[in-house]
Amino acid sequence: MRILSRYIAAMYLKIFALCLGAFIAIFLVVDFLEKIRRFTSQQAEPQFVIGYFLCKIPEIVSLVTPLAVLMATLLALGILSRNSEITAMRSCGISIQRISAPIFGIAFLISIFTMVSNELIIPATNLKMQYIEDVLIAKKSSTTSFRQNNIWYREKNLILQARFFEPKTHSFKGVTLWQLGEGMQPVKRIDAEQGMLTGGHILFKTVVERLLANGEVVRTLEAKEIEVDLNLKTEDLRALDKFADNMGFFELRRYGNKLRAAGYDATPYLAKMHARVSYPFASVIMAFLGIPFALRGGRSSGIAMGIGISLGIGFGYFIINAVILAYGAGGILPPLVAAWAPNGIFTMGGIWLALNVDN
Repeated sequence: MRILSRYIAAMYLKIFALCLGAFIAIFLVVDFLEKIRRFTSQQAEPQFVIGYFLCKIPEIVSLVTPLAVLMATLLALGILSRNSEITAMRSCGISIQRISAPIFGIAFLISIFTMVSNELIIPATNLKMQYIEDVLIAKKSSTTSFRQNNIWYREKNLILQARFFEPKTHSFKGVTLWQLGEGMQPVKRIDAEQGMLTGGHILFKTVVERLLANGEVVRTLEAKEIEVDLNLKTEDLRALDKFADNMGFFELRRYGNKLRAAGYDATPYLAKMHARVSYPFASVIMAFLGIPFALRGGRSSGIAMGIGISLGIGFGYFIINAVILAYGAGGILPPLVAAWAPNGIFTMGGIWLALNVDN
């Protein structure tokens, strides 16, 4: 049985590596064709372009791994069926569950690796990729710094600090602005609940303004709105921003707790946090779903059919996952339910197929 398991595992790993490599190559070619005109117009240096796409590979691997697992499962079992090897194994009393065990084991290990990669590798490479694209290639401002969306920006004698920035609405939350005088001594401090970024200035709302002298407050003013000229653009904020897509599970959990403690809505981040765990296990779900599909085809299943079925199921999963996760980010569904619902739906489909496979 160990020899049989090694045989199936070796075949499966070879096919999986080919499928994964093919998907990575296709993804890189499409992305290259999409961005090369913009990179050329920006006169990007070749080493920056190469570095950008090298940093993108870990993210691509994480994205296409479930699809590669599904296609490898269909093709591996399809080849075994066409060569009558599954029939020979069954005639020796080996169950379908025992034949499928090496595939499930490999898929589970792939899921664990994807989860670790999402936590340790992808955040760093995505941040480096964003830096190459925005700062080294597009020559955008690098005077903005971030620590878990805690924003610091300096311009001449002004220093801006904000706890949270929402790119979709161009708004800050928890904003503090210092105005510096001679010797870098603060002469004014503005605290606001919210700041709206518009062309060339920021509109602060619910403001407390303090005039300072020798480090002490000499006057305090309150206002509903104050407008301050600041040459800060949304593109500058995107240059070094570590968006939620670049955060791992534990970082998202810390940031979500931080937002909730400050009274802000953390639902979108909680949905992404749970998705950091649920999406890697899509590989196990795809393996479970692919086995009954391959066995239903029997000896008639071919490479073209396996590729077609895997692409159809894979893209269906991506669409359903994106839609349900959007409902979770919008608060329509609980974040935990939204993250795991696609896996549950496709697991039920796999169970139904398994119950209808002809022994």
